[in-house]
Amino acid sequence: MKNVLLIKYGEIATRGKNRYLVENRLIRTIIERLEPYEGYRVYKEQGRLLVVNEKTEFDYNVVIPLVVVLPGVTAVCPGVEIEDQSIENLRVTALAHCKEQFGDKPVTFKVETKRSDKKYPLTSREVSSDVGGYIFNNMENASVDVHAPDFVVMVELRNNAYIYSRLIPGVGGLPMGTSGKATLLMSGGIDSPVAGFLTAKRGVEIEAVYFDSPPYTSERAKQKVIDLANRLALYTGEIRLHIVPFTETQLKIYDSAPPEKTTRMLKRAMLKAAEKIALENGSMALVTGDSIGQVASQTMEAINAIDSAAREMPVLRPLCTMDKQEIVDIARKIETFEISIRPYEDCCTVFVPKHPETKPKRKIIENIERKIDGLDALVEEAVKNTETLVLKGDLK
Repeated sequence: MKNVLLIKYGEIATRGKNRYLVENRLIRTIIERLEPYEGYRVYKEQGRLLVVNEKTEFDYNVVIPLVVVLPGVTAVCPGVEIEDQSIENLRVTALAHCKEQFGDKPVTFKVETKRSDKKYPLTSREVSSDVGGYIFNNMENASVDVHAPDFVVMVELRNNAYIYSRLIPGVGGLPMGTSGKATLLMSGGIDSPVAGFLTAKRGVEIEAVYFDSPPYTSERAKQKVIDLANRLALYTGEIRLHIVPFTETQLKIYDSAPPEKTTRMLKRAMLKAAEKIALENGSMALVTGDSIGQVASQTMEAINAIDSAAREMPVLRPLCTMDKQEIVDIARKIETFEISIRPYEDCCTVFVPKHPETKPKRKIIENIERKIDGLDALVEEAVKNTETLVLKGDLK
């Protein structure tokens, strides 16, 4: 008998002939995540993945937080693996597991069995009845409730037998890197990290771009974005954060364009810069944290006026139909919210006009943009002087 972590996945199982490729990607991701820790191995076992430790004691407190946040994982179950699948050994092992998990507190339970090995001499119902009766007769604090138990003791009969009673929900979705790469425009706000998380959940590898405007934005604002990207990397895997010096570009737009149009023009310049960086890093799309109608720059007219700046790739908006509370709820769940609300302003906030235009005309914006002498050269120079950081999520 040895401790294991069973990893369940849902959508991956629908991949048809490509299923093995997606499974293998998830396996590689888990292996990379656990590489700093001695002895951990990952195996495929009939629609499940198993994490075992072949050298030292299995530390659930270390492994579970690292694995349960990975896209593609729907749930993890700490349990035990046994080679001897006799009903006598199943009884004894299940009882020991329950005593370890439940202790002396009064609990209700039931036993469910999944029997992949159809040659096993007992049916699933017979195994559940036998093991459940043994637990009931040998634990004074445990009583059976088949309708609404405190715990469900699972017995899975595969190549080996597995017993567990905890199911910890995961992120779900698809393993990172199975759906290409995208570049996230990241501010210090609440929305963009959530957009990055949801994009990564669909199997997309993420890089990020931040537009830095000293002295109008502080080092603390820049550090906030670094901290956000570092937290996001716990879910997405390693993130390359490109920090673009954008002060000169912003000042040029601020001095040359009508005040009510500066926000749209600034975002267009950001898209142009981000697209250049995205093309260099092999991305296939840009990602923003826009939600339709949330602010003046996120009306349908504004989005139309902004998006034409990106000529080589689409702009994805995972939050486009969400209201603010839905976004905040996800931010709290992935623990970016408290970082995002630090009171350090980003460049968009500092330069926002008092009365921004809500229904801009794309052709008018483009005509004004063409008349700003040297704007494209400033964008090119900003991209050329980009600083890149590699963030890994402080996994150890």
